[in-house]
Amino acid sequence: MKTPLSEKSSLDDIRTRFDHDVERFSNLETGQAATVDAPLSMELITQAAVTATPVINRCLDIGCGAGNNTIKLLREYAGDFDCDLCDLSQPMLLKAKERISSETSGVIRTFQGDLREVPLPEEGYDVILAAAVLHHLREEEDWETTFRKLYSLLRPGGSIWITDMVSHENHALHTLMWKRYADYLIGLGGVSYQEQVFAYIDQEDSPRSVLYQLDLLKKVGFRTTELLHKHSCFAAFGAVKSE
Repeated sequence: MKTPLSEKSSLDDIRTRFDHDVERFSNLETGQAATVDAPLSMELITQAAVTATPVINRCLDIGCGAGNNTIKLLREYAGDFDCDLCDLSQPMLLKAKERISSETSGVIRTFQGDLREVPLPEEGYDVILAAAVLHHLREEEDWETTFRKLYSLLRPGGSIWITDMVSHENHALHTLMWKRYADYLIGLGGVSYQEQVFAYIDQEDSPRSVLYQLDLLKKVGFRTTELLHKHSCFAAFGAVKSE
């Protein structure tokens, strides 16, 4: 990425972009077309959540968008549970609540804002989902602060599941994987589409490697971490909080 962290999009910039992109993210199959293996990753994290945490009373979905991952989790669980939804975009939250309300009789609450600043109950969640959101974190302090809060929000025995864009620690491999991603985007929408996607990634995103994030999960307190899937510049992984 060429843009320095200090010059990347602000939270307000990101919120504004997503405010105008609600409909695209309201489809379980096509909402994340620019993400390699998005449907598979969503399936893997929701199946892992139900397997690792068989009793779900309340779920937190951060960067929930239009609610796709919570909907998928509810269908996988085949039961009702309460849902707390957190996102920068109020239009996204309204759409997510509308869609999720037809999937569960549980209580649905929405929280607009940055996860690090939103008041949420400690040890209040059985499952936390974080899909395509953590790559907006910038400095290492931002990452550690966020992961520590996520750990504190899970009850003992609860689990967190993440799907996201990732970087690579080896420069040559990083270049290779981003070349593969470029080829995927070109196949999806042509060179102009690939250039458009890479431009907004450069301006808006600051992903870290899978290894960095798995190590950070352990640093903040998780003893058990799992890598479910990795393809090119995208991965699905998570952790379980000890009881």
